[in-house]
Amino acid sequence: MPDTKQTGIADKAAFIRGHTAILPVPLTPDIVLHLADDDTPLWRMSEEELNALGLPSPFWAFAWAGGQALARFCLDHSDLLSNKTVLDFASGSGLIAIAAIQAGAKSALATDIDPFAIEAIRLNAALNGLNSDQITPSIEDCLSSDGTAKLLASPPDIMLAGDVFYDAEMSRLVVDLMKKLHACGTVIYVGDPTRSYLPKNCLVERKAYSIPRSRALEDAEIRSTKVWQFRP
Repeated sequence: MPDTKQTGIADKAAFIRGHTAILPVPLTPDIVLHLADDDTPLWRMSEEELNALGLPSPFWAFAWAGGQALARFCLDHSDLLSNKTVLDFASGSGLIAIAAIQAGAKSALATDIDPFAIEAIRLNAALNGLNSDQITPSIEDCLSSDGTAKLLASPPDIMLAGDVFYDAEMSRLVVDLMKKLHACGTVIYVGDPTRSYLPKNCLVERKAYSIPRSRALEDAEIRSTKVWQFRP
């Protein structure tokens, strides 16, 4: 999970605008985001520089493979999202929430525990012509007891989660949350390039995508990524 320590950057929106570029997402080119690439100041900042600013690792500044696949899946299967309420869990840039709204979802709750991600979601939603009535950013930790209780009190129709199975503990916590929401009737889709901690025993493959990636960010120029449906 991102580090939630306090940052010395008062104007997060200005920082994001000044350190990223507005770029199309490779698999969903009609969606543009504030992203880091090798021409942006954020890309060139060292870990020491980020730490000195109190800046959590900027996962929100990249369109990760699982998120791209899930966003594409939403746009290609608008019948699944039409007039539905959506949870974009660990949203990062807000890419998946934006795609869900474009696919016809009634509303999207985009959660992340990084305050910079929350600001990036707001900026990226506006970039794509969306407003706060459609996408609501929330810094609520859905994996905490209080956060889970709030979700279960008013469960979304659909939960979307991209690139969340990156270590054993996170995977355990996310699967536990998914089981509880599934029991409430929430339909859950996951986007992931088959990382080591992906819980395949409770997932059914729905679609595979080939996604162009930067070698500076991933280990290959093309990454095969899948969308799965959660079925415990």
